[in-house]
Amino acid sequence: MLRRTFLLVLSALPVCAQLPVETIERINRLVEAKMAKDSIPGLSVSVAVSGELRWEQGYGFQDLEALVPATSQTVFRLASISKPITAVAAMQLWEQGRLDLHSPVQRYVPSFPAKPQGTVTVGLLLAHLGGIRHYNGNEEMDTVRHYDNVADSLGVFANDPLVAAPGSKYSYSTYGYNLAGAAVQAASGERFHEYVQRHICQPAGLTTLRDDNRWEIIRHRTRFYSKRADGTVFNAGLTDTSNKIPGGGMVAAAGDLIRFALAVRGGVLLKPETLETMWAPQTLRDGGKSSYGYGWDLRERNGRRVVGHSGGQQGTSTRLFLEPASGNAVVVMVNMDGAGVDGLAGEILDALHP
Repeated sequence: MLRRTFLLVLSALPVCAQLPVETIERINRLVEAKMAKDSIPGLSVSVAVSGELRWEQGYGFQDLEALVPATSQTVFRLASISKPITAVAAMQLWEQGRLDLHSPVQRYVPSFPAKPQGTVTVGLLLAHLGGIRHYNGNEEMDTVRHYDNVADSLGVFANDPLVAAPGSKYSYSTYGYNLAGAAVQAASGERFHEYVQRHICQPAGLTTLRDDNRWEIIRHRTRFYSKRADGTVFNAGLTDTSNKIPGGGMVAAAGDLIRFALAVRGGVLLKPETLETMWAPQTLRDGGKSSYGYGWDLRERNGRRVVGHSGGQQGTSTRLFLEPASGNAVVVMVNMDGAGVDGLAGEILDALHP
């Protein structure tokens, strides 16, 4: 029944159609197959070609109980795609000489205790080389405690030992990004989410990107879903993502993520030479290279350089891909956790090439 309704909803929604018809049809087939296979309630796709937003489409439902269709305006949790946004904020301050990537983080967040394993810097935090731990069990992921300031959430992990000496090992950490966000806040003199609004959203023309405040009314915000082993969909567990705004606590529509990526590539938010610093693989102490820069994962797909990020948390699965050379970009956002949309986003990216 959901599949039949999905097709009806798809045919009824307006589409910004600046792609070849055969490409749109191919994307629709890929999305329909993915949604049917994984029982996905709602999904949004946005596509850029040659540095311009060309097409966006919502599929399925943003609210299953009220049968509200998902559209290109539907607002999803970004989860970890929040990290490239935080990295861009940090690199803006670095360009201005207001934040030193290589100074101890205590220069900006003196309340964070020094660690005997070595010096934690903002640059190491942005590259997941700072040794800060990730979540410690589901109770930290499922928290409903609200924080009014990004610095207030640091106490969850501040006194814990590092999981590795700084610079020695890639160790993914959303908490590390909380600390980097607190440094951005201190270096800028602005509350973190206000800095993002003024210095990223406004110049890039983003109208839906903001913190995922569960207490506020956010227009077009989707409901959030999970899936049981038998394939049935249910409402995702409650969470308050104010404990990780810089690392995974923002929301936006898919089109705004494309606009963000294009504004980064196009020099609206950062200088071209800064992009190469941000998108360079980081060097570990032993001389090895990571596949992550400052806030962006780095890969090659069919001979093309691709940067981006994925995200996943309660009620969301997301993926952003950007090809710096061509200006092609894809965003896929789903209102269900565990959906694994990297493959779908990659296939859509491939469909943009003749």
